[in-house]
This record gives sequence, structure tokens and C-alpha cells, in this order.
Amino acid sequence: QVLLVESGGGVVQAGGSLTLSCASSGGTFENYRMGWFRQAPGKEREFVARISSSGSTTIYADSVRGRFTISRDNAKNTVILQMNSLRPEDTAVYYCASQSRWLAPGTTPSSYNYWGRGTQVTVSS
Repeated sequence: QVLLVESGGGVVQAGGSLTLSCASSGGTFENYRMGWFRQAPGKEREFVARISSSGSTTIYADSVRGRFTISRDNAKNTVILQMNSLRPEDTAVYYCASQSRWLAPGTTPSSYNYWGRGTQVTVSS
């Protein structure tokens, strides 16, 4: 059983930055692609970014490309989401999720095996 715990959320002004972290335990971290999703009130959970198990490949949602950066440290079982140039529309609960490297890559929530509880990010205008 994999346990994912997010941290680093908070309140920031538009244009500011936040760094989210996700610590993984209970599994072999290198066997999982890692993703970040977000869910705003009244909206469906949406894909934000994903990183391959080795860290060599990353993909981003169009809405965050060029502003957000996903990275991972396999020695520390941690995945990071660096968020810059934040906008009010980035306000949401951000979730970390893991996807087995033996499954086909995906960006839908249903394709991920394990989830954290989320961390709130609020961007004020």
C-alpha cells in the first residue's frame, strides 16, 4: 500500500510562487510515474503535470505549461511541483497521485492507483 502526503499549500498573491511537495511511502517509488491533479470547487478533478518513473520525461496541462515544473527525487521518495506566476484560476485543492510504470501512461484520474489527501492552494487577485 502506497501512502502519499502532500504539503506546501497556502495563500499567495497573483504572480507569486509556491512549492508543493509529495512524500511517498510504503512502495517502491521508482516503480511509479507521479502526477499532480487539482480540483476547484464545483469542478472536476483535472490533470496538471506528470513525471516518468525515472524523471526523464514530463508532461503538463496547457493551462500550466511554462509556469509549473514537476520534478522528483527518487532517493528521497519525493515529487515536487514548483508553481510560478500563479493566477487566481490556479486556486484549487492539489493532489499528488501515483501510477504504476507497467500501466499505459494516462492523464485521467482513473488511471492513477494511489492518491494523497490534497493540499489547498489559494491565489488572491
